[in-house]
Amino acid sequence: MKKIIASPGAPKAVGPYSQAVEAGGTLYVSGQLPIDASTGRMAEGIEAQTRQSLVNLGHILREAGYGYGDVAKTTVLLQSIGDFAAMNAVYAEFFTADMPARMCYEVAALPMGALVEIDAVAVK
Repeated sequence: MKKIIASPGAPKAVGPYSQAVEAGGTLYVSGQLPIDASTGRMAEGIEAQTRQSLVNLGHILREAGYGYGDVAKTTVLLQSIGDFAAMNAVYAEFFTADMPARMCYEVAALPMGALVEIDAVAVK
């Protein structure tokens, strides 16, 4: 059985998908764009965008009863791999111990012109 998770602290899905789905003790969080849910605006610059994407991820994790420490895997999509070091520095502020597995890709483009998008899989 699956449970749909939606947090008012994170931006609403911009398409036919859920913010997150919990199934079989695992939480699957959709890619989080760097949009501030309270303003609908996107942060500027890779550091601010990475931080906002991870804050959005945190809202969804908490809504489902999870935390950053429960994250087993993330995927980071970057508009430019040249932003890797700057993204990584902010990412390290959120994941400080027992780091999740991670993949990071440079992509041709992201929705709404974002510089980064981050998804996650969490387990209890």
